[in-house]
Amino acid sequence: MNVLIVDDNEAAADLLQELLSLQDHTARCTYSATEALAACETETFDVALVDITLPDLPGTEVARRLRAGDRPPLLVAVTGLSSHDTRGAEGLFDHHLQKPIDFDALDRILEQARSKSASAS
Repeated sequence: MNVLIVDDNEAAADLLQELLSLQDHTARCTYSATEALAACETETFDVALVDITLPDLPGTEVARRLRAGDRPPLLVAVTGLSSHDTRGAEGLFDHHLQKPIDFDALDRILEQARSKSASAS
């Protein structure tokens, strides 16, 4: 799976990238909404893990723009906010993960994306 990680916490993003690499996924880190959107112009991602609170644009706006693309990735909101504070994200994301990320839950999401991708081929 080709995974886009969008998180302004560079250390957390880099660690997640390393963990995904150990599981034979290809992962690319971006640390802002602008970087993420630029990356999606040149590369296709199967899954995007998007932090809800980014410094330049909200993660919800990243999700809206990715959803509008020709081949949107499976969108996963990653947030330290409570569900009460993530209103406005409904319908934009396929899944939500609370920080710190439950890696078993992430594995299930990635497996679901892999199965969906394989059946579409």
